[in-house]
Amino acid sequence: MLSIIIPVYNEAENLRLLHHKLIQALDNLGREYELIYVDDSSTDDSNKFLQEFEASNSKVKVIRLARNFGQTLAIQAGIDYSHGDIFILMDADLQNDPGDIPKLLQKIDEGYDVVSGWRKQRRDPLFSKKLPSFIGNKLISFLFGVRIHDLGCTLKAYRRNIIANIRLYGEMHRLLPLYAAMNGASITEVEVSHNPRLTGKTHYGWERIFKVSLDLITVRFFEKYSTKPIYFFGSVGVGMLMLGAMVGIAVIIRTVFFQGAWISPLLFISLMFFAMGVQLILMGLLAEIIIRIYYQSQKTQTYLIKETKNNKINH
Repeated sequence: MLSIIIPVYNEAENLRLLHHKLIQALDNLGREYELIYVDDSSTDDSNKFLQEFEASNSKVKVIRLARNFGQTLAIQAGIDYSHGDIFILMDADLQNDPGDIPKLLQKIDEGYDVVSGWRKQRRDPLFSKKLPSFIGNKLISFLFGVRIHDLGCTLKAYRRNIIANIRLYGEMHRLLPLYAAMNGASITEVEVSHNPRLTGKTHYGWERIFKVSLDLITVRFFEKYSTKPIYFFGSVGVGMLMLGAMVGIAVIIRTVFFQGAWISPLLFISLMFFAMGVQLILMGLLAEIIIRIYYQSQKTQTYLIKETKNNKINH
């Protein structure tokens, strides 16, 4: 079963045409599907149109959030209330083309776990969108080794089992393929259409770059240290202790051999490095305790099994 999840925020002018194209594309697939609109507390007539769609088609489900939580949590709500084993995400602004859904499903049928849309001919402003996106995608490919040209494209298909345990926060929906890759997912991309926005206004600005940058730091930390945070905090802490020791030795040498003063800025810098080092090591120990309590209390495994030969696992 397919679950098509579409977050909606003040897109009343686009919804009728979007819905028509979606129903047409999905009915032509010949597959069982559900169409989930998540209204992120729109202030225009979006919810009125969505209620009409739901009333006229049993395959349509509308979720209205209590307030504006943002696109990522709207997508999470759609995932939580979906029933498909494959789900497809797309925007409601008509820049994604529902006619591209079969391309994504073809790759899923070939065995891929995640299929990402690639807006090769992107219809967006160069400096405000295309250039930052290009730089961001190159940086992400370099840091994480996930060779995708366009992580920012919402139009993607996922197998539910590969990201069933991933919870979305911040701007994480754009980075979901990275989390899937951490879970061993096979990822590919297909070229998709990208239409210029005809009505309404974009909900993205330069502040998104700042938010995504912080989310990238989070992803990188979880990728490397989610089960061993002491390695991160401890390494930095030991480095601080070593710096403190070096500065302290410099103070001793200067005082003993060159008649320097004991009380000097260098002494306080040395003590500051020592204090920071001890604090970071203690933070690492606390993080270790917290992460172990989390895994044990949630009965969450620290590893993931892709398959077994006989499908039997002894506990």
